[in-house]
Amino acid sequence: MPQEKINFDYSVPNTLLIKISGDWVISSELPSVNEIEKALSGRAGITQLSFDLSGLTKWDSGFVSFILQIIRYSQNKNIHVSRGGLPQGVEKFLKLALKANETEPMPPQAARLTFLAMVGDKAIKIREGVLSLLDFLGEIAFAFWRFFRGKAYFCRDDFVYIVQRCGVDALPLVSLISMLVGIILAFVGVIQLELFGAQIFIADIVGIAMVRVMGAVMTGILLSGRTGASFAAELGIMQTNEEVDALRTLGVNPVEYLVMPRVLALIIMMPLLTIYADLMGIIGGFAVSTGFLGINPVEYLNHTKDAVTLNNLWIGITHGLVFGIIISVAGCLRGIRCGRSAAGVGEATTSAVVSAITGIVIATAIITFICQVLRV
Repeated sequence: MPQEKINFDYSVPNTLLIKISGDWVISSELPSVNEIEKALSGRAGITQLSFDLSGLTKWDSGFVSFILQIIRYSQNKNIHVSRGGLPQGVEKFLKLALKANETEPMPPQAARLTFLAMVGDKAIKIREGVLSLLDFLGEIAFAFWRFFRGKAYFCRDDFVYIVQRCGVDALPLVSLISMLVGIILAFVGVIQLELFGAQIFIADIVGIAMVRVMGAVMTGILLSGRTGASFAAELGIMQTNEEVDALRTLGVNPVEYLVMPRVLALIIMMPLLTIYADLMGIIGGFAVSTGFLGINPVEYLNHTKDAVTLNNLWIGITHGLVFGIIISVAGCLRGIRCGRSAAGVGEATTSAVVSAITGIVIATAIITFICQVLRV
């Protein structure tokens, strides 16, 4: 009978000694925890349970389950269970079972910051970001100083490959977007100009808008998502894999070896891509105006030639040059300062694109304001 496998001893004050004997295997009939409840109900003042396993011959999961039930019952009754006499294997199973049922404590809620504390925290973060940017720009300037003196660690093969990625590989996308922008400007312009019978001035609108601002802006936004994100991801992965630290250990300045070629490549390619985007935008406006709006092709080209001056072209090239610096610095800064994890690389890539596009918009506003003041 199950009760024959378990006996109780009350000789020790405030302690119930459970004597277990026989085979405790799951295939046999085993006592239940109710036997313990009955033993405790007849005695008051029991504060501890202990075990005597001298008569135990065999055990398996059935015995472990029985002990676990006793422990849980005793916890509810505030009775301490002494597990010192249990076999080592049983103790391991019990630790796993009890650990699996533990509930993790809720983390303490952070104290709610006041408005002034939040403003101060944001101000400190902005200050740290500005100082980090200035420090990085100083490192880039020093790297270029060493480059012009012929002392920088500079790999020409890597530079040529980066130029190809930034320039030639971007031509199809720049062509498509620039032509579409030219087409959109032509269709938008004709809505108002046809009210006055001045459709021919579509050539002026498309030409000036593309050459002066839109060509550079659209190219900058495209390269922010394409090249800037690529720079951040590449340098972020290298930072995560400790390749940047390896370069420093070898005595190679990472800014010279990794950052400077990327900055130089975009400084060279952005103005060239801007000129190409201007041309494709004008071609898009020309195709729409002559093919759908009935404008004479020769008149359209003459108006474009008269409207687009060298001043407009130089302003567009200046936009492209500034955008190239912004995109490359944003991508490299976020990449080389990212956290050492996959999440850190993702955050760096996203931050690089957002920072580059924000910088492009701000730079466009500043350059436009300066040109307006100077009457250029």
